[in-house]
Amino acid sequence: MSAEVGPILEVKHLMVFFENALALNDVSLEVNEGEIVGVFGSNSAGKTTLMNSISGLIIDIKIKEARRGGERVTVLGEIDYGGENFIDKPPSYRVRKGIGLSRERHPIFRESSVEENLKIAGYLRNGHEVREGIKDVYKLFPALKELKRRRAGFLSGGEQQMLAIGMALMVKPRLLLIDEPLLGLSPAIQADLVRTIREIRQKGVTILLTEQFARPLLPVIDRGYVMENGIIILSGTGRELLENPEVKAAYFGT
Repeated sequence: MSAEVGPILEVKHLMVFFENALALNDVSLEVNEGEIVGVFGSNSAGKTTLMNSISGLIIDIKIKEARRGGERVTVLGEIDYGGENFIDKPPSYRVRKGIGLSRERHPIFRESSVEENLKIAGYLRNGHEVREGIKDVYKLFPALKELKRRRAGFLSGGEQQMLAIGMALMVKPRLLLIDEPLLGLSPAIQADLVRTIREIRQKGVTILLTEQFARPLLPVIDRGYVMENGIIILSGTGRELLENPEVKAAYFGT
């Protein structure tokens, strides 16, 4: 359960526009230190935009769009992490402050080996920290140790997801963001990942994750939010969400 020591992350009235389209509409949520918090919703609900906003990737997207004359990206509101408003901070600053992101559909360096991917992800750490980080990842994901010399592009979907989470852990995050970790995986691999998420929390890492199909995650989350069309429509504990008939039918696969 939650350590109840207060919020490590507070998102306040977050709004994101892509040109004139509203992707996030007045989103507010909080994550207390030591919690696992879930954000659930259907495809295109705004979950990835939320994660990109918290991690700072939205800043890179905004800059790239401006350079190529693409759609205008506008971000408003507050992202309070550790008592500081991160709304305009670049991704590198957020990583250095302890925010790690495992992105949707596990983007990896496909031509590099598993271990090379982990080393690349640890670029902000010194050599000793990188070696220790790799050892920790292999303890969490023993399968990756057996595959450490294999090109990442030849891994299965589940193995690639393990690698993506391992790469996010290489920055030694205080807050780990995991976007759609169960997407497209078999029930057995999903169960393994859920157990690993619990283990990561036990190591002192606070976790915010998103997912479409929430049922496998309900036993491990402290609290959850339901998002539709860029709006938070409901929040509660895992049990409270599961016992809501409309939410149960729409999001929990029953």
